[in-house]
Amino acid sequence: MAAAPQHATDPATAAVLAGLDDLRPELEACYRDLHTHPELSGQEHRTAARAAERLREWGCTVHEGIGGTGVVGVLANGDGPTVLLRADLDALPVREDTGLPYASTATARDATGEQVPVMHACGHDVHVSCLLGAVGLLARARERWHGTLVALFQPAEETGAGADAMVADGLAARIPRPDVALAQHVLPAPAGSVGTRSGSFLSAADSLRITVYGRGGHGSAPQSAIDPVVMAAMIVVRLQTIVSRELAATQPAVLTVGSLRAGTTGNVIPESAEIQLNVRTYDEETRQRVLSAVRRIVQAECDASGATRAPTFEETSRFPPTVNDEQTTDRVAAAFAAHFGDRAGPAPLQTASEDFSQIPDAFGIPYTYWGIGGIDPRAFEEARRRGTVQQDVPTNHSARFAPVVQPTLDTGVSALVVAALCWLGGAGGDG
Repeated sequence: MAAAPQHATDPATAAVLAGLDDLRPELEACYRDLHTHPELSGQEHRTAARAAERLREWGCTVHEGIGGTGVVGVLANGDGPTVLLRADLDALPVREDTGLPYASTATARDATGEQVPVMHACGHDVHVSCLLGAVGLLARARERWHGTLVALFQPAEETGAGADAMVADGLAARIPRPDVALAQHVLPAPAGSVGTRSGSFLSAADSLRITVYGRGGHGSAPQSAIDPVVMAAMIVVRLQTIVSRELAATQPAVLTVGSLRAGTTGNVIPESAEIQLNVRTYDEETRQRVLSAVRRIVQAECDASGATRAPTFEETSRFPPTVNDEQTTDRVAAAFAAHFGDRAGPAPLQTASEDFSQIPDAFGIPYTYWGIGGIDPRAFEEARRRGTVQQDVPTNHSARFAPVVQPTLDTGVSALVVAALCWLGGAGGDG
């Protein structure tokens, strides 16, 4: 498939992207291979090794095993700015239902030791392939740019642990200090499109495991027990009022109870019940207000039910908000508009979460994070006309999520190159 027509792309960027036609077959093969061989968070050994191999082929200095399976390639090309591009490596415990000829049938043991199916249900195979493609193009056209490119492949994004692990493992001492950090994510939008957003883009996310305690007994004699199942059920219902009744309608937040577990059989009242929930917010004030309300409601319901002991609260994961730097985003958005034309535009606020921002925050540098579409444009448009986008377009983390190979890969590679060259010598560059 030929590269998308360019608009007012600057000559340096056009020259770098001219190599995409030759590189495309290799990138498509790489993507299909990664999709067929997904790996869970912290287990991305094969994926990391493949990335390191390609980086070495293109002349990068490669650092492996950062924060577990993290890989960084450094491509130095004279004096100039240093730009960090990031992709995430891990897949999800999801059984694939796409029907693709290269669909995953992989399984692995998760952190609890359970054997689970594994699938690239969030598009990280797209991210890795696109970043490798961008490095390959820039490595083949060094005469068109100057500075240092840092290609960072991060593990364990899905668990929110990977970015912190790389930082804690001495990332800052191993690589040149970047001037800016850039990243992207494939989304359930028309393939070929690119969306940017200044300021808040992705939400913060807090996941909690809450255990409430009753008194077990025979199902035939509930008067002799304190039923934690009823207690937990009432909590779940009441939690739904936090967003609907305690926050303004203009204040975005999401609270989802994803798991409620108690007991082993129908005629035994258990001793305890476990609730797992997730909270998404965009600012610290709202975050604290929602989390405080969760604790208040849980404690009050336990008191009302006569719980035998206080509930316990365990934070199982925490993602920071992704807040794009305004000047950095404007610079990248202008370059995207010049290259992609009307396929580039504003992106809506997302309720998904990421840990990418922890890497630029550790360096104290600005960043921007954008979205690329991965859904067949005709299928998306047909669903839009029917008003069935929510029902018919698979989203990230769905067993049916399968970005079309093209123009998704071409767009993702091009977006990374165009954005990097804003600093390394392309449109709006520093030299």
